[in-house]
Parts: sequence; C-alpha cells; structure tokens
Amino acid sequence: MYAIISTGGKQYRVCEGDVIRVEKLPVNEGEKIVLDKVLAVSNGTDFKVGTPYLNAKVTATVEAHGKGKKIIVFKYKPKKNYRRKQGHRQPYTCLRIEKIEF
Repeated sequence: MYAIISTGGKQYRVCEGDVIRVEKLPVNEGEKIVLDKVLAVSNGTDFKVGTPYLNAKVTATVEAHGKGKKIIVFKYKPKKNYRRKQGHRQPYTCLRIEKIEF
C-alpha cells in the first residue's frame, strides 16, 4: 500500500515504514503529525485519485530536524570586478511514516 502526499509544495510517494525528508515543519521531535493532503492511494489492486485531495490521512512521527548539504551561490559580472559568494543550507524535517488510512 502506498500514498502520494503533498507537503511543503512538493509531492512524495510514501509507504508504511518509509523515512522521508520534507521541508521543515513546526513540530517538535518525537511528536506525531497527520498529513491530510493525500493526492492518491493504492493498495495493490485498487487505485484512488482525489480531485484534488482524498478523504484520507497519513500519520507520521517526527524523527529529527536538520540542515541539508551546503550549496554555494556565486554571482559575478565579467570585467566589472563584481563578485558575491554566499552559502545556503536548506532546513528539513525527517519523518517516519506510521500508518496510511483511507
């Protein structure tokens, strides 16, 4: 059984027991969160698609918060002596999918 959920402006295909990284959520570590923006659900034989969402829930536990790999943002203009270097680390929340209900 799997579900396609939407959170943080992105879509994820999740199964029970999966660990996923999503955009940072304002939830403490160890708490449970209910993701109710379910786009589609499949149990192997039956596939249901919402318009745009289904009346289903995905329950997950917050395992950790963290920051992703550092990326370098470098701007320059040739022949003008203009250079700007900036780094960025995107914060994330690590979720363990507990249960899919529909």
